[in-house]
Amino acid sequence: MSYPQRIYLSPPHMSGNELNYVHDAFASNWIAPIGPHVDAFEKEFCGATGARYAAAVSSGTAALHLATILAGVKSGDEVMCSTFTFAGSAFPVVYQGATPVFIDAEERSWNMDPQLLEQAVKSRREKGKRVAAAIVVHLYGQSADLGPIMDICGRYGITLIEDAAESLGATYKGKNTGVLGRIGIFSFNGNKIVTTSGGGMLVSAEKELVDTARFLATQARDPAPHYEHSHIGYNYRMSNVCAAIGRGQLAALQERVKAKRRIFDAYRERLSGVPGISFMPEADWGVSNRWLTCLTIDPLRAGFSSEDARLALEKENIESRPLWKPMHLQPVFSGAPAQVNGVSERLFAHGLCLPSGTALTDDDLDRVVRCMMVARQSKS
Repeated sequence: MSYPQRIYLSPPHMSGNELNYVHDAFASNWIAPIGPHVDAFEKEFCGATGARYAAAVSSGTAALHLATILAGVKSGDEVMCSTFTFAGSAFPVVYQGATPVFIDAEERSWNMDPQLLEQAVKSRREKGKRVAAAIVVHLYGQSADLGPIMDICGRYGITLIEDAAESLGATYKGKNTGVLGRIGIFSFNGNKIVTTSGGGMLVSAEKELVDTARFLATQARDPAPHYEHSHIGYNYRMSNVCAAIGRGQLAALQERVKAKRRIFDAYRERLSGVPGISFMPEADWGVSNRWLTCLTIDPLRAGFSSEDARLALEKENIESRPLWKPMHLQPVFSGAPAQVNGVSERLFAHGLCLPSGTALTDDDLDRVVRCMMVARQSKS
C-alpha cells in the first residue's frame, strides 16, 4: 500500500542562501571547528537577538552544560528546573553532580510558575540546600514570565539561566528571550526555527563568561606552543561548516517566525469549531514564535483523545507528538525533588503537537485537519 508523502513535525527549511556560505567554507578549506563563519555567526546572532556576547557550540545541551559550569554549579548543589520540557534542559545539572528540583507550569504560558519557584527555593534552603541556579525554559517558543522570576533569583542570589532552545525570535516585553538572564542558551537542532543541522549558542552580557565558555569548549587549551591544560575542557565548539549554514538560516529568522505564526492561526481557524480543542495560549507579556502548534483535547467534550488524533495522523503518514512528558514523571529522575500543581501532568495527558514546518502548504494543513476530523468521526 502506498502512502502520501510524509508530513514531518518540524523539518529543516532552507532559505537557499545557506549553500553559498557552505561553498565558501569549502573553498577556503575552513572545515574544522572554529573559522571565519563561526566568528561571523556569533556577531550576526548578537545583532539579531540583542545579546552582548555569544559563543557558538556543538549543541544546545553543550551550551547548557557550559552555562551550569559558568554559574558555579557543583556536586551537592541544587538547581531549579522547569519540569514541563525536554530532558536536555535538566541533564547538564546531573553532569555537574547537582540535583534538579522540578518546578511545575502555570496556565497562562505553560512555563515555570514563579510562585512555585519561590516556594521551592524557600523549602530547599530551609533544608540546608544550596540553590546555585535556576534554568527556565521558554516552552514551544513562548517566553516564561521573566519579571517575577528574575526578581526571585535576584533576592535569593540565584544565577538565572534562560533555556531559549525553542524560542529564538520570541520576545518578553519587547526584548528577545535568552538575553535577559545572566546566561542564555539556544539550540540549532534540525527541528528548530533556525538550524545548523546541529549546534547551539551561549550568550551573556558578561564578556568574561563568554570568553570562558569558548575556552572550555575548545578543550581548555592554555596559551602555549604545546598542548597545555590547567582545566578540564570539552570538545564543544561549533564547526565552520555548521556556522555557515546558520548564517544563511539566521537571515530568514523573521520570515520563519511569521510563517510559524501563520500556521498556528490557520490551525486555530480550521479547528476552532471543534468542542474540547484548546490551543496553547499566548501570554500578554510577549510574542511567541509558535515554534510548534500545540493544543489540548478534552475527550469528554471532543469525543476523541489526543492519542486518537495522533494515531489517526500517523495512519496517514503525518507526524505529530504528545506534549512533553514532565521531568518529575521520568524514570531517570525518580525521587528528584519537585514542586508540582498538576498543570504539566494534565497538559501531557491531553496535549498534542501538530506539524509546524514553515514550508507547509495549505494542502498540507488541510490534510492534517481532515485527519483530525476523521479521528473525531471514528469515535462518534
